[in-house]
Amino acid sequence: MTDSIFTPRRAFLACATATLALGLAAGAAQAADKYPSKTIEVVTHAGAGGGTDVTTRMMMMRARRELKTDMTVVSKRGGGGAVAMNYINGKKRDGYTIMTITPSHLFTIAMGKSVLKIDDLVGIARATDDPQLLMAKAGKFKDAKAMLAEAAKRKLKVAGTHVGGIDQVTVATFANKAGIKINYIPYEGGGHIVTNLIGGDVDIGVLNLSEAESQIKAGEIQPLVVLAKKRMGPLPNVPTSVELGIDATFSTVRGFVTLKGTPAAELKTLETKLVKAMNHSYYQGYLNTVGLGPDSIVGSADWSAQIKQLYADGEKSLKELGFIK
Repeated sequence: MTDSIFTPRRAFLACATATLALGLAAGAAQAADKYPSKTIEVVTHAGAGGGTDVTTRMMMMRARRELKTDMTVVSKRGGGGAVAMNYINGKKRDGYTIMTITPSHLFTIAMGKSVLKIDDLVGIARATDDPQLLMAKAGKFKDAKAMLAEAAKRKLKVAGTHVGGIDQVTVATFANKAGIKINYIPYEGGGHIVTNLIGGDVDIGVLNLSEAESQIKAGEIQPLVVLAKKRMGPLPNVPTSVELGIDATFSTVRGFVTLKGTPAAELKTLETKLVKAMNHSYYQGYLNTVGLGPDSIVGSADWSAQIKQLYADGEKSLKELGFIK
């Protein structure tokens, strides 16, 4: 009699308990699936004020809103990106650590100086396609032809970033094509190059427009050559290397990557939100100020393919220049 009286109640309580447990489990699963739910680290190899640092921070200004979470820059300088790559390699592949890369990272991998291999990198989105320029302290040379004439007489001191990076490959190729000799002096980043250029410690600096724009406007630095096929909109009077008869064109591409093994859903979210952020008028305005257009921005598929091609081309050039035996 007692059992028959309490059985319905027990059944109800059991059902309610099971329903509550299922609800809590579903809520926990939903919370676990919510991405992003914490700060995303953006790892760079650049010093403050350099083109890579500026590009990274400009992307983050809008991407924070799109992703609805905070983003923070983690600077890991040294080794042509090797320190940054070692850092990200030690992090979980969960979408909460991404990295800004340039061709320097790819060259470092090609030379066997990184814990990562080229197949470990998965492109999220490209941020810039930025032509390299040769610049001098204002008044040091009348123009590019005067610089080349001086270079025919003596080895010019040329400042760039680390040994074996895009800057050294750029100037070595330019010098080889121009038939001149140079003395390459590596610095940590664009900010250091600008300082030493203005200070007269070096003759030429390999820079992007964004790294020296304010100094150009202030009349402290003079751009001499754009290493591209076409002149840049903001620098209509600066000749290209091709115009000078020197077939050496180089761009600093910058973009964001994660590592192989990152869940596809997280990668897609990052791609969608970063591309949207960089297509916003805020970031596009930044591109415009440094002479770049909206075609700088591409998504994961195109950027990943370009990374592979840049690696292959860079590996070939480094072998030709003797950096890879």
